[in-house]
Amino acid sequence: MLDEMLGDPQCPPEVRELRDRVTDFVGSRVVPCERVLDGGGPEAARTLRRLRQEAEERGLWALPLPAELGGQGLGLRAYAHVAEAEGASDHGPAALGSASLLDALMLGRHGSPRVRERYLAPLVAGELRAAYAMTEPDVPGTDPFLTATRAVDTGGGWRLTGGKWFVSGGETADVVTVLARTDKRPADRDGLSLVLVPTAARGFRVVRELPVFGASGQAEIALDGVAVDADHLIGARGQALAVAAERLQLGRTLRCLRWLGQARRAFDLMRERAVTRSRSRGPLGDLQLVQRHVFESLLSLRTTRPLIHEAVSRIDAGVDAHVEVGLAKVAAARTLHLVADAAIQVHGAAGLGPDTALPALFRTGRAARILDGPDELHITSVARRVLRAEQG
Repeated sequence: MLDEMLGDPQCPPEVRELRDRVTDFVGSRVVPCERVLDGGGPEAARTLRRLRQEAEERGLWALPLPAELGGQGLGLRAYAHVAEAEGASDHGPAALGSASLLDALMLGRHGSPRVRERYLAPLVAGELRAAYAMTEPDVPGTDPFLTATRAVDTGGGWRLTGGKWFVSGGETADVVTVLARTDKRPADRDGLSLVLVPTAARGFRVVRELPVFGASGQAEIALDGVAVDADHLIGARGQALAVAAERLQLGRTLRCLRWLGQARRAFDLMRERAVTRSRSRGPLGDLQLVQRHVFESLLSLRTTRPLIHEAVSRIDAGVDAHVEVGLAKVAAARTLHLVADAAIQVHGAAGLGPDTALPALFRTGRAARILDGPDELHITSVARRVLRAEQG
C-alpha cells in the first residue's frame, strides 16, 4: 500500500523489475557502507571497488551508458525511473557506474577522435574518474561571461592559467573539463571554450578540499600554466556555452531524480519513526502535528515527480526543456529540504545525531537549493520565459 502511494505509477512493467533490483542493491549493499565511503581514503576506494564488482556481477553496472562502450544502453526515459532508486544514496551512482554518464556523453558527442579513443572506454569501465570545473572564486557561478581562467593558443596546444572551486570529485579526478576564456575580450559570449585537462599535467594543483556543511567531495583547483594538447578542446572553440547547456539540462534533471530518491528515503524514516515510536499517550503518529509533517511531505513527493519526468520527456525528445528543468530543479530541491527537515523534527534529537542518514539528507537538501544554479536563478529564468511567451 505504501509503495502504491509513494511509488512511480508511470514506471513500465519491464523497467519496474530493474528498478526494484537497484533499490535492493542500494539499500542492502551501498547504504551500509556509507560511513566508510564518506570518509574517503584507501578504505573507501577499496569498498567502492568491491561494490562496483558486485554491481557488475548482478548485471547492474553502467545501466544508462552507451552499449558500444561497455554500458547497457538503457534509454533516458527508462533510466529516469532507475535513477531515483540509485540516488537514494549519494554513493549509489558511483557504485553502479552511472556517475560518469554526463562526461561520457559530452566526450562522445564533442570530443576529438583521440580524446574519445583514449578516455571513453576507461571512463565507462570505472577505471578513470572525471570532473567538471566551471565556477571560480569571487565570480558569480551564474554568470559564466565573467570567467577569468584563460586558455592561450600556443600553436600546438593550450596553456591554461586560473583557478576553479567547488569542483565535485576534483581531488580524485584523472581528468577535469575546464571552462576557460580563449578570447581576450571580457564578457564575450563566443570567447569561452571547454578544455579537457589531465590532472597529472604539470601545473595542475588541488589547492584544498572544500567541505560542504562538513561533508567532503568538493575541491578548489589551480591551473598554473598547464599545457594541454590541441585536440583536448571539447567542442568547437568559443562554443563552450552550447555544450555546457546540453550537459547542464540533463545533469540538473538527473540530480532532481536522485534528490527525489533521497527525499523518499527521508520519508520512509519519518514514517517508521511515527509508527514505531511510542509515548505515554500512544504512538507518535497520533499527534496531528506529526500527521501534518507526513501529509506535507507526501504532497511534495507526489507533485514533484511528474515535473521531473516531464523534463525527462522533453530532453529525450530533443525539444526545449528550460521551463520544465527549472520547475523540476526548484521543486526537487525544496522537496528534499522539506521532507528531510520534517523527518528530523519527527525524530527529535535522534534526527540530529549519527544514528540515521537524516543529517546527511538534510545537508544535501539545503545544498540542493544552490547547486546547479540557485533557486532564484531558475525562478527568474522560468518567469521571464513565461512572460515573454504571454507577450508574444
